[in-house]
Amino acid sequence: MSSTAPRPILLPADRLTAAIAQISARIGAQYVITDASDMEGYLVEQRGLFRGATPAVVRPGSTEEVAFVVKICAEAGIPIVPQGGNTGLVGGQVPFGALLLSLGRLNKVRALDATDLTLTAEAGCTLHQIQQAADAADCLFPLSIASEGTCQIGGNLATNAGGTAVLRYGNTRDLTLGLEVVLADGRVWNGLSRLRKDNTGYDLKNLFVGSEGTLGIITAAVLRLFPKPRRRATALVGVTDVHQVLALFRRLRAVAGDTLTGFEFLPDFGMETVLKHMSGAVRALQGQHAFYALAELTSTRADDDLAAMVEGVLAEAFEAGEVEDAVIAASEGQSQALWKLREDLSEAQKFEGGSIKHDVSVPVSRVAEFVEQATAACEAHMPGLRVCAFGHIGDGNVHFNLSQPVGMDKTAYLDTWEDFNRIVHDIVVSYAGSISAEHGIGFLKREELVHYKDPVALDVMASIKAALDPAGLLNPGKMLVAKGE
Repeated sequence: MSSTAPRPILLPADRLTAAIAQISARIGAQYVITDASDMEGYLVEQRGLFRGATPAVVRPGSTEEVAFVVKICAEAGIPIVPQGGNTGLVGGQVPFGALLLSLGRLNKVRALDATDLTLTAEAGCTLHQIQQAADAADCLFPLSIASEGTCQIGGNLATNAGGTAVLRYGNTRDLTLGLEVVLADGRVWNGLSRLRKDNTGYDLKNLFVGSEGTLGIITAAVLRLFPKPRRRATALVGVTDVHQVLALFRRLRAVAGDTLTGFEFLPDFGMETVLKHMSGAVRALQGQHAFYALAELTSTRADDDLAAMVEGVLAEAFEAGEVEDAVIAASEGQSQALWKLREDLSEAQKFEGGSIKHDVSVPVSRVAEFVEQATAACEAHMPGLRVCAFGHIGDGNVHFNLSQPVGMDKTAYLDTWEDFNRIVHDIVVSYAGSISAEHGIGFLKREELVHYKDPVALDVMASIKAALDPAGLLNPGKMLVAKGE
């Protein structure tokens, strides 16, 4: 790993006891958890890379209660780590001695306007809950990620989550019109605007989206909705190399335009891993292929024949020798089955031992070159390594994951994380890419950020942090390396 867990924060016992007593009196003692066994589920992130520690898990039920907790902690000098569904992948939600503020009780959809195409939701709403609320109003909220049944919209906002529909709809930042945020001193900024146009100064919401709880605690948001698609076409395609995946993407985009909603790819190793380990997974194409492309087209026009459009593009690709085999879903159930092959990949990798993961992005035009160069470099560094490069090729986001050689000790393998970070991230930067595409920086990538980020940008980020959180009490030790650490 690029970071080891820090020394736990030591909090003054008298101030801590007094603060917890005040908080318990305000929000209810039943919502302040101090029993070690009851706190367990809040302290370990899903990859098991970090184990946290906290004197208490506090579960406020309203924005006003969040503001009270933050104000009390600010006055007592007690640091706070906000947490949503605890599905983050870089340790940003893990407390290392700070008070843990769990936002799961802030779970109301406050408003939905089908004319404005907006939905106002509290931070603790799960992504699936928001998708369902939009669907019930005959609308679409397009953010879609594998953990959508558990992750909360506050965490999605805090990390600027991406997902499978970025190609058409953008990241979470692009889906956000307004925010409600509790600031480091306990004040509440009400920026819950439904406006598409507002040129009255700095766009404050974009400071907080993607800030990982280091500048303020998001308690609610106004989200953009879209008309619900009436037609859908999903295709799985087998090809001989990653360059042909990119060639198919260009062909399909040229014909489909904005109806091309998602375009994913995964390697043969990834497909075989899913088929081997995941219940219900069924091989959709005959034989094995070096890479697979998963494309989805959607349209709000019920008379659009998207399947015929895909068939036409695939026919041209077959003639050009760019495609080996393909299938187009004939029903919604078949479409879901094809998507499940892609969505189950992250879970399936766990059965293949240790996995060193890289969430990176490069220009779309360079994805194939990057995958080939990084694969060759990593395999040369460790013979027997199994590369699982997959992700959202349509927006340049590659999950460049490395499964351990068969039979190698898992701990010994994970100890090489920093070596592979340098190999992969150096190549990413040589392609003018990013070392974090959609997972954030958290604790895991702090040193990597220092190594690769423009020093001027880091200085500006530190200045913003100092202005909004001068005492450094919001999610301490995350994203930025403080002076003296």
